[in-house]
Amino acid sequence: MSLLAFCEWLAATGGSIALHESMYMYPLVESTHVLALTVFVGLAVILDLRLLGLVLRTVPVTDITDRLLPWTKGGFAVMVVTGILLFYAIPVRTYQSIWFRAKVVMLILAGINVWVFNNRVFLRVDEWKLDITTPKGARRAGLFSLILWGGIIVAGRFIAYNWFDCDIQPQSAFVNWAAGCVVPPPTP
Repeated sequence: MSLLAFCEWLAATGGSIALHESMYMYPLVESTHVLALTVFVGLAVILDLRLLGLVLRTVPVTDITDRLLPWTKGGFAVMVVTGILLFYAIPVRTYQSIWFRAKVVMLILAGINVWVFNNRVFLRVDEWKLDITTPKGARRAGLFSLILWGGIIVAGRFIAYNWFDCDIQPQSAFVNWAAGCVVPPPTP
């Protein structure tokens, strides 16, 4: 089964239809997603700016992580659950959105950035936690995080717009390819 076929099947389920057509539940899920995003990204930005040496320069990095990471993880968990529900509500249109696909790529890159930071740079945090200027790897992780989460937010916001929806044809071959549009050949 292809991903598109899976999304079509998902869209036909009762739960997906009910969530999408709900007057209150869909906006509640969407609003919760945005609020969780603000908690997660807001706290991540504080850590990223500390890694870059731009804020809280005299506060040990471990003090910041000890206080912020539980809240950051909580915001991330709520954001993931509500994001899955938003996808579940409109799976075909979301799957075929160029913006959603860009967001997924950036989410994967952000995950890799966190993994590299935690498994390489942060392992030696006791050596540099008091330094005003953090190691190059920490600064790079903070910068990549800021850039990627900015892109994720922009791409996520653009998912709501139908600029490149597959049901709007004709579009360029690139847009149809990037969005995964299945375009029937023109009839003579």
